[in-house]
Amino acid sequence: MNRLFYMAGVVMAAIAISSCDEDTLTVGNTLTNESDELSVNTKTDWVYTNTLIADSVLSAASSCYLGKIEDPETHSEVKSEFSTQFNLLSNMYVSDEEYIVSKENGEIVADSCDIILFITNPFSSTDNLNAMTLRVRELGTAVDPTLRYYSNYDVKDLLRTSKGGIDYNHVFTYDNKTDNDSVRNSTSYLNNIHIPLNQAYTDKDNKTYKNYGTYILQKLLAYKKSHNGQFPNSYVFARDICPGLFFEITNGVGFHAAVPHIGLRVYYRVNRDSLFSAAITMAGTKEVMQTIKISNDKSNLTTLANDNSLTYLKTPAGLFTEATLPIASIWNGHENDSLLAAKISFQRMNIENPGERTLGTPQNLLMVMKDSLHAFFEHKSLPDSKTSYLTSFNSTYNIYSFTNISKLVTHLWNMRKQHIDKDPTWADPKSDHYKVVLVPVTYTTASSSSTVTSIAHDLSLRSTKLVGGKDSPIEISTVFAKFKH
Repeated sequence: MNRLFYMAGVVMAAIAISSCDEDTLTVGNTLTNESDELSVNTKTDWVYTNTLIADSVLSAASSCYLGKIEDPETHSEVKSEFSTQFNLLSNMYVSDEEYIVSKENGEIVADSCDIILFITNPFSSTDNLNAMTLRVRELGTAVDPTLRYYSNYDVKDLLRTSKGGIDYNHVFTYDNKTDNDSVRNSTSYLNNIHIPLNQAYTDKDNKTYKNYGTYILQKLLAYKKSHNGQFPNSYVFARDICPGLFFEITNGVGFHAAVPHIGLRVYYRVNRDSLFSAAITMAGTKEVMQTIKISNDKSNLTTLANDNSLTYLKTPAGLFTEATLPIASIWNGHENDSLLAAKISFQRMNIENPGERTLGTPQNLLMVMKDSLHAFFEHKSLPDSKTSYLTSFNSTYNIYSFTNISKLVTHLWNMRKQHIDKDPTWADPKSDHYKVVLVPVTYTTASSSSTVTSIAHDLSLRSTKLVGGKDSPIEISTVFAKFKH
């Protein structure tokens, strides 16, 4: 029992020391001496890295993105588009028909209808007054929530093709000059793109309405009347009334922003003792279906990926860094020892000529086994500190450090021993079995703690170079221990 307690203490000390950014070659001398029962020693091995082209990523994120820019590194166009369904809030209220006074020819109508896109984090403040053209189109059918959409999906399969639906162009700038200065200078102001939808609208049954808001209002009231005063849930609303909308930039370059909040609003008038305006707001949120489409020039990304003197991390849906862990070399001579700690750091290379249009640095990295890369996101997994790890950029040391991946190294060693006699690919030190991928991500935490509750691909505009590449291996430091007797 004393040996177990002693080993536990050494493990904790090894992890603490390996978490520092100093050389760990002397860690054995700090943990034990010749009179101790435990023999502790350290070693370093070489890890070869390369750049991996992402091709596409799972189209799910906490925010949508919209825009079109020229990538300052590749000088090619990067375009972000998205589709969204709309969520009916549980407390949504629509006045009873007898109180609605917005009518034409005896039919209830909406006085107006609009979409509001709240936008944040522009690519470049220099381009905030660039004139951009936004096209809004109606989906023909609701996005199937059981399917997985990747960022290269074909939107043509989703769009409504019949005439009379929503297909509008809207010119805007990031600095919303349609709001006056007193509004925009308010501390509570949220920058937005305001898109009126007041043109005539024809539904799939070829019925024409004053505007899209009139269609929504009449459909909701009809549903309420036939369902004992209840409104449809979001699934029924998307399937039977409003499948959703698709947003893309069709003209202009230089705008790219996050779209964290989306609203579809319908306005009408009510008279209950007095005349007043009422509104219905439907939100486009991640609780309903949102899909983000990314267009990125693969040929120019390939040019970057072929640079063997370094590696890249680049979003959205751009470049990952792949690392091959030298599992057999790490364990050589330590087959009967216990691995206490394994640390690997990825040094960021400084930008030579930073400027206004320089892409930001990825802030959070997921390390995941290559053969589990897609499954991790599709299954909405969380880091388990065995086959996947999460770390953040350390701006003080200019690195991304994974301070202890010993469970991963041990897991791969055990898998190697288990399979090498049956599967010769495990004997190849360059096999995909030993590869991990570094993926820029965003994550959310529980409101009452720092516990990570969800992880998604980072789909913002970010890029950085890392020391490494096929010509310049980096180090992994390990600490092994065994009892002398």
